[in-house]
Amino acid sequence: MSAGGNPGTTQTTVRQPTVAEVVRPATTTVETRAHLAAAAYLIKRSQDGALVVVSDDARRRPLGVVTDADITQAVADGQDLERRRISDVLAGREPVTVHPDTPVDAALRLMIGARVHHLVVVGDGGSDGIVSMTDLCRVLVGPA
Repeated sequence: MSAGGNPGTTQTTVRQPTVAEVVRPATTTVETRAHLAAAAYLIKRSQDGALVVVSDDARRRPLGVVTDADITQAVADGQDLERRRISDVLAGREPVTVHPDTPVDAALRLMIGARVHHLVVVGDGGSDGIVSMTDLCRVLVGPA
């Protein structure tokens, strides 16, 4: 007999892909006291569009994300990238994080709702890395 109790019918469960399948380690991070010029250099060197911002203490817990768009906005606003600190960029922002077990579609909805393109992935043991909207879309639609 099938799961629904109706003879002759079967019910298949479709496994939802999770964030854990696409998370990338945050191999390049930046501290809150760093200036935006340093973040720009690190973003270029890492060939990624974002860096995980970590606390300045020994725990290095994730506090948020600084992106190439943040740097572009600062330049457009005429700010001095050598003086503007990462902490200034994060001021008033709540970090948007996701657990590795979160389904990809739920993570995408979170990104759309929060108007962000990157999420810090935080598991039970701390930061697992970073995931971008492109990473998540690739899981759903396949490579280009």
